[in-house]
Amino acid sequence: MSVKKALFLTNEFPPHIYGGAGVHVDYLSRELAREIEIDVRCFGDQNESAPPMTVRGAEVPAGLLDATPDKLRSPVGMLARSVEWLARDIDADVVHCHTWYSHFAGIACKLLYGTPLVLTTHSLEPLRPWKREQIGRGYDFSSWVERTAIEMADAVVAVSQETKADVLRHFDVDPARVCVIPNGIDLDEYAYTAATDGLEKHGVPLGEPYVLFVGRITRQKGIVHLLSAIEKLESDACVVLCAGAPDTEEIAREMKQRVEHLQKTRGNVIWIEEMVPRAVAIQLYSHARVFCCPSIYEPFGIINLEAMACNTAVVASAVGGIKEVVVDGQTGTLVRFEQQTEAPFEPVDADAFAAGLARALDAVLADEALAKRYGEAGRARVEERFAWRAVAAEVLGLYNRLASQ
Repeated sequence: MSVKKALFLTNEFPPHIYGGAGVHVDYLSRELAREIEIDVRCFGDQNESAPPMTVRGAEVPAGLLDATPDKLRSPVGMLARSVEWLARDIDADVVHCHTWYSHFAGIACKLLYGTPLVLTTHSLEPLRPWKREQIGRGYDFSSWVERTAIEMADAVVAVSQETKADVLRHFDVDPARVCVIPNGIDLDEYAYTAATDGLEKHGVPLGEPYVLFVGRITRQKGIVHLLSAIEKLESDACVVLCAGAPDTEEIAREMKQRVEHLQKTRGNVIWIEEMVPRAVAIQLYSHARVFCCPSIYEPFGIINLEAMACNTAVVASAVGGIKEVVVDGQTGTLVRFEQQTEAPFEPVDADAFAAGLARALDAVLADEALAKRYGEAGRARVEERFAWRAVAAEVLGLYNRLASQ
């Protein structure tokens, strides 16, 4: 039996994307729609029907969360959207969930309709304890929903070998039900561009080397460690922080205070306080001397693929799936650190980690030939291993195996 239609359940979907999971769902759904029907149900106000894909957003009814404690609005809002998703008929051959926000509805689909359940593990709650700062006891709820869904899923997709190991270590799952299918990249869209209007708009100096960070303001992405590394840089190159969507008010305040301090003491730190359009991000990647990914937890790190596809050298932390994307000494430099084994999963020596990032960044900033070599090798690697067409073919093969069972 071949699958004819898949239901995607997801928090993020265009135009409401703020992280790598949303990017993944956007491109994977488009590629799969070349072969089968895709029914996307997401958070937001989307309402599109362009066969073979339909997209329907779900919003929390006005006033429903007025009496809900602030930290619990996210998980309670998820339940409200899940009910709206489930209130519409489901006729898909398989349901594919992305992030814990979709797992409750995925569980219900499997139980109510008997639909095979597939989960892609973009991250894992046991490895994100800092979320308690963000959603309080909602973290206990998200962890329970995730565990229940993963342990009853017909197939769990891990985006890296390391993520598969994490799934098997933290959950009671038959290894045969866990497969590794990486994230991908659109090689036509993500490529070097000579355009600079996006740089000019944000005041990025043209023709000068700069360090680039692109990502959310969250503990997971290691932005605070990069700020410490900037203080240690010997190079006077510009630093561009394209960073928005803070997880909490606390980290937003910390980011603001530290960036203001760097701008006073260093003078050439540019903070773009928004998640810029894709075309602008591609320009930022294309003209950077080096891209930095200082994550302390990263199941895959799709952001590194984006930089590498734009011929940009990468300096990244040697954690999680990043080690399967960035080849140390070939497409970039990996910075290793000893990680705490208990919450909050920070480096044992944060100062040493920041110093390591600074040394690696200084080395690439000082050597244009090295940066070019890294960039060319990075582009070649993504062309060889991470095209979305190949990723979608693996996912469709998984669907068909489940349907035949």
